[in-house]
Amino acid sequence: MPGHRLGRGTRIGARLLLAPMRIATWNVNSVKQRVPRLLPWLDERQPDVVCLQETKLADDAFTELLGKDLDSRRYEVAVYGEPRWNGVAILSRAGLDDVTRGLAGAPGFPEPEARAIAATCGGVRVVSVYVPNGREPGSEHYRYKLTWLAALEESIRTAPQETIVCGDMNIAPADTDVFDPAAYVGQTHVTEPERAALASLQAAGSLHDVVRERWPDRRVFTYWDYRAGMFHQDLGMRIDLVLATGAVEDRVRAAWVDRQARKGTGPSDHAPVIIDLDEAPDGDIGPVVPPPSAPGAKKSSFRLPQSR
Repeated sequence: MPGHRLGRGTRIGARLLLAPMRIATWNVNSVKQRVPRLLPWLDERQPDVVCLQETKLADDAFTELLGKDLDSRRYEVAVYGEPRWNGVAILSRAGLDDVTRGLAGAPGFPEPEARAIAATCGGVRVVSVYVPNGREPGSEHYRYKLTWLAALEESIRTAPQETIVCGDMNIAPADTDVFDPAAYVGQTHVTEPERAALASLQAAGSLHDVVRERWPDRRVFTYWDYRAGMFHQDLGMRIDLVLATGAVEDRVRAAWVDRQARKGTGPSDHAPVIIDLDEAPDGDIGPVVPPPSAPGAKKSSFRLPQSR
């Protein structure tokens, strides 16, 4: 990795000169299961900062599993996990300062869950989140999701000028972010209250949806159900987001979904989302790399596996 992308930033007087960074977010759906994919991916894509969600490991187990491998790759690590569910982490080669685990005032279900972690990396406040799924509109899980999002919004109101909130939001911001809106009627992730909560979060933090703003008219998904060949048909959703303040968004030179990481043996059902600040080592290569290999289904022609 070129040396100029490794710095934490250099302070000259009162001004911090920020170094170029590649920042990625990835719901790995069990880091233990994903080790054979994660480590080669780190070597290939060379991210400076990685936000992981759904790690499904307690903190000591995460360190035992990956500590040496990440240390050899010069990553500092902050984790906030649970033995079986949830779990978030930040890996950084650009500094890892002021680590905060959890959200002040966040609800539990019934106890607090490991769904948010934040740290300052290379002068940018990075917040990795795994928003509750919600399961079914109107359920107690759904109400928990909306209350948890309200706590996240409150925490972002006082965020620094250079902030990124990224991760698995479990919300598709608009109908263009699902392969077929009709297929999702009555499902979570697309309801008006969820989308309103996401919009309110963005407004509270003056956060920009980096990928969508860069590629407003393109078909972009980050999640494909394992069932029914949905990935191969490109029947997906865009629920993994990078939301950035204007000061960070102005630095974005590329924003893309690494679809390659969803292919092959033993993948997560999510693909990483990557943004490049100040420099784009691979160029501004498009919203999805590689592009989908097959067109999506026609409108209303597909029922979701969970609704069958």
